[in-house]
Amino acid sequence: MAGSIPEGLVRQVRALADGAISSRELVERALDRIDATQSTLNAFRRVRAVAALDEADAADRRLAAGERLALLGVPIAVKDDTDVAGEPTAFGCAGDFAVQTADADVVRRLRAAGAIIVGKTNTCELGQWPFTEGPAFGSTRNPWNLDHTPGGSSGGAAAAVAAGLVAAALGSDGAGSVRIPAAWTHLVGIKPQRGRISTWPQVELFHGLTGHGPLARSVADAALLLDAASGNHPGERDRPPAVAVLPAVHRDPGRLRIALSWRTAFAPAGRPLDPLVRDAVTRLAKVLAGLGHDVVEADPHYGLIGLSLVPRGQAGVRDWCARVPDPGLLDPRTRRTVRHGRWLGGRLLRLARAAEPLLRHQVGAIFRRFDVVLTPTTATPPPRIGSMSGLSGRQTDRAMMAACPYAWPWNVLGWPALSVPAGITATGLPLGAQLLGPANSEPLLISLAAQLEADLRWYESWPPLTGPLLSP
Repeated sequence: MAGSIPEGLVRQVRALADGAISSRELVERALDRIDATQSTLNAFRRVRAVAALDEADAADRRLAAGERLALLGVPIAVKDDTDVAGEPTAFGCAGDFAVQTADADVVRRLRAAGAIIVGKTNTCELGQWPFTEGPAFGSTRNPWNLDHTPGGSSGGAAAAVAAGLVAAALGSDGAGSVRIPAAWTHLVGIKPQRGRISTWPQVELFHGLTGHGPLARSVADAALLLDAASGNHPGERDRPPAVAVLPAVHRDPGRLRIALSWRTAFAPAGRPLDPLVRDAVTRLAKVLAGLGHDVVEADPHYGLIGLSLVPRGQAGVRDWCARVPDPGLLDPRTRRTVRHGRWLGGRLLRLARAAEPLLRHQVGAIFRRFDVVLTPTTATPPPRIGSMSGLSGRQTDRAMMAACPYAWPWNVLGWPALSVPAGITATGLPLGAQLLGPANSEPLLISLAAQLEADLRWYESWPPLTGPLLSP
């Protein structure tokens, strides 16, 4: 990509420390790019232009005094489901939301690492769907093809990183909402172990389904952001042991046993895996075999895992809607989910949570034979903008599960998952593949992804529209 700005997060940190560029320059360029693309990509719901420039000036003073932090002076974005002091948190909804008076714990940690939050990225209403469209903000578009969605629900974050507006962004993943847009915009997206990144002030999000995760163009950039964001609050339900993942980028994963899995836990009949996706993931599996790994077709046993997803997701939507100032502005599909969440949120919700140990034992049996599971991230290339507009709730559920049946089981289990670029179709649409691991396996997944990246060098590919989008 043309321009003198260092594009990657790791490179930006190094350039700032070396004095090759100032934080103000980086933030100004990010803000200029956001402004230049807002009418086309529409990646951001809120932009903190004045505050971000003030924070950049403060970061430059700290850098000049010799201070060094993991992200000191680097501009990043966060999804608009995450509280940033001085900004509302609308989570894709219409209405006049109150300004937040405090940062979410993860934003506090990012600020403590020196990051500068330039804005909050668009997400579909309450993160429910694999597209980023809605009456509250319009349609967020894919920089690889503006007629297609970048995915969802972290679609604004993915579009911003893929187009080079920011080097990395924080999304959230409740049923694939980091990994799906990563796949559809040629990015690395990580869903960490549940509790790895704090969701405080929420004890947990969507009853344990949802956690924050990074989107970036390279494995090292994603790992750097994950390390900076990691940590939990004493009041949270899940607090896994601390682990630094950035060192794993430079670690040989060793010879691994990898299960190539095509089976889904649930998908509507009559919608098979798109051959373009199957071919792309097959090619990736051959690359892994060429790197010395044993790749064998095998599937986890998912059982009735879907029965744990639905009550938690729908009760989570019900819970979040209590914060919406005008429920009458909600999408009819959201209002339907709220109704379902009211009667699913009692005994069925308790049973869904109680089933987790059994489900982990059942699905985790695959890891007695294999180290990692490889699957498609999605079953299709990115759909066209508006393809799910006007559908009923049931029709939307069927279309969503047909396009994205692979990601959500790992949200039920709470285990780490990582999506990597798997190729680009002849029509220029990105595809992705998932690396799935057992509990606390982020270092292993990251070291394997970094090995793949060194061979495939996917970070060298930019959307063809990026240049015209950013032209004055």
